Amino acid sequence: MLLPNKHTLDGLLNQAVEKKASDVHLVAGLPPMVRVFGELIPLEGQEALSADEIRKLIYAIFSPEQRERLEQDLELDFSYSISQVSRFRGNIMWQRGTISANFRLLPLEIPRLKELNLPSVIHEFAQLPRGLVLVTGPTGSGKSTTLAALLREINEKNNLNIVTIEDPIEYIHTPKKSIIRQREVGNDTLSFADALRHVLRHDPDVIMVGEMRDLESIRNAITAAETGHLVFSTMHTQTAPLTIHRIIDVLPNHLRDQMAQQLASCLQAVVSQQLLPRSDGKGRVVAAEILISNAAVKNLIRESKEHQLYTVMQTSRSQGMQTMDQALAALYASGRITRQAAFEYCVDAIELEREMQKVSMYF
Repeated sequence: MLLPNKHTLDGLLNQAVEKKASDVHLVAGLPPMVRVFGELIPLEGQEALSADEIRKLIYAIFSPEQRERLEQDLELDFSYSISQVSRFRGNIMWQRGTISANFRLLPLEIPRLKELNLPSVIHEFAQLPRGLVLVTGPTGSGKSTTLAALLREINEKNNLNIVTIEDPIEYIHTPKKSIIRQREVGNDTLSFADALRHVLRHDPDVIMVGEMRDLESIRNAITAAETGHLVFSTMHTQTAPLTIHRIIDVLPNHLRDQMAQQLASCLQAVVSQQLLPRSDGKGRVVAAEILISNAAVKNLIRESKEHQLYTVMQTSRSQGMQTMDQALAALYASGRITRQAAFEYCVDAIELEREMQKVSMYF
């Protein structure tokens, strides 16, 4: 239900929820802008906001501590909720001397994996006993939602101890069969690296790291996976081979061989995903590249030949693997995306054309 005052932050966010927006942008000199099915449009009935108006909207929801952190650090990540409406992941930053804000809408209800229309093999990752599972992709590709759905499945089916480390906390998990504790960077811990250094003292079975964003958090997450824990995390990489390269390349040269050995021993899977506009204009659909660690994958990682992983994915569909171009070709053949969208999001146009010709006979 729309709040009476559209000029409060809650009122603007309510309008965005009604529009089924994924993001809300507040920038001085522009009306509130929302992203609906990937397209940025002005929020209906709203005028341009001044820098002072944006500042008042934001400061009205902040605690004194949050105001102090913003003024000291010049940017701030946080979570925000409107009861019975939605949760939001917020980011505030300064630009040209004014406050700019972005709010990502997060549903109150954590979706089930089957509702996300991801490949069925991803359900198996929730039942793994140990190892590292990475969900990667650009900002806004649904990585956090996929991880939340995986944790929901674990929480509902297994008696385990789950610890999450997030910046900020996005989806709120209610303990079902599992114990689940959620730690927020900045409020419950100083950093991902600090939390990961101490997390093993909490006797976890499953650890979810919101993002492996630096050398220390990468090394600590891999160590946790090596020592018998199931670790989920995200990275802002667009393909599985690039993900492997990024993890190894972040280390100094003399440590890269060791990291390759560690990663080969603990990696279970990489899911690289994108959200594309549906051909009927009624939302977006996920395309997922899937790499599953088998003997061939482990050998290529150990030998630093991650550029050859695409060949393994192309020829291992019976094991649940697929490249991004294979995923796009299948979505196009089934009519869920347009040809133009498939080529806009593909990795290799020539390979995509070849895959389209292969799958057309099945649809």
